[in-house]
Amino acid sequence: MKKSVFVTGATNGTGFAIAERFAKEGYSVFIGSRTLENSVIAARKISEKYGVFAKGYQTEIFNEDNVKAIFEDIRANGYLLDTLVLNAANLGIGQVSLDVDIKDFMDVYNTNIGWNFMMARQACLQMKEKGKGSIVFITSNSAIRVTENRLAYCSSKSAILAMSKSMAVDWGKYGVRSNCVLPGMIKTERWHNNVNNAKYCLPNYTPIRDIAEFEDIANAAWYFGSDESRNTTGAELVVDGGMLAQLTPNIERELWK
Repeated sequence: MKKSVFVTGATNGTGFAIAERFAKEGYSVFIGSRTLENSVIAARKISEKYGVFAKGYQTEIFNEDNVKAIFEDIRANGYLLDTLVLNAANLGIGQVSLDVDIKDFMDVYNTNIGWNFMMARQACLQMKEKGKGSIVFITSNSAIRVTENRLAYCSSKSAILAMSKSMAVDWGKYGVRSNCVLPGMIKTERWHNNVNNAKYCLPNYTPIRDIAEFEDIANAAWYFGSDESRNTTGAELVVDGGMLAQLTPNIERELWK
């Protein structure tokens, strides 16, 4: 049986690049998205380009019945999952902590903590049957150094670090590993459209004078998700151009064009 990976939030950007990275290695790919049509389209692109089996699913946030149904279907297709990459997230943008509605605040936690736990638990149950597997969280360097008006997001991403370590300890006896990738700024559509204006956004001032491409995050996810990291669990890999390493960015230098 071919190895398989499930990637959440994988219809574009970082998630799609992660799905492609595993497809290049011959993995069957399952893709999650809040929109079924988008996940089906992304799966078709993966299948046609790399000649692997791929299938898309609609994921319903914080709906455990939906999570269970997805993993039952993965099993029905003849697979026990090898790798789960939890990329989707509620970004919690614009939540001013003194004013935010508690429901909006908790929606971030329901996605980034509660739903991710539901996904990871169902994946572990399948991996336990095989005696091995890998869970990869795409978190953020904001888990360590926070940004203004992102209290729910930053604290939830920090909580993921502890959740991953707990899974590594609790599930290691089943051969299941759990690790975290911590990206910094990524060249997303928002970045290219100058929402994160290069002149004023400090995370752009990295020591290596560049920020991540989607493929940089995908390569880190591949390392943790594959047997390349067979003896690594409860660990974190920062992919932020050295932003966390520096105390004060050099904002006097000229940025890349």
